[in-house]
Amino acid sequence: MDPLDALDDSAAAAAFRRLIRHLRHRSDAQNVDLMGLAGFCRNCLSDWTAEAGGLSKDQAREAIYGMSYAEWKRDHQLEATPEQLARMEESVRRNAA
Repeated sequence: MDPLDALDDSAAAAAFRRLIRHLRHRSDAQNVDLMGLAGFCRNCLSDWTAEAGGLSKDQAREAIYGMSYAEWKRDHQLEATPEQLARMEESVRRNAA
């Protein structure tokens, strides 16, 4: 059994909330960079939250971003460079393995 599966749900939920609050605080960490490094970003977290919690895409994104996605993009998202996009595409390919 994976030790993660044995983790108490309240502890897992607390860690998840801490991760989300950290990502909200670190708005300088661009989604494209998170995707390029780890193969997931805030949007992935919101998709997983929507699937797990029966939320709409917009509801889940607001829960993750702490505001509407449009507001977050307007206030925090920079234009991605070709290099960032290339790293992201390579990283996403590795997710399939």
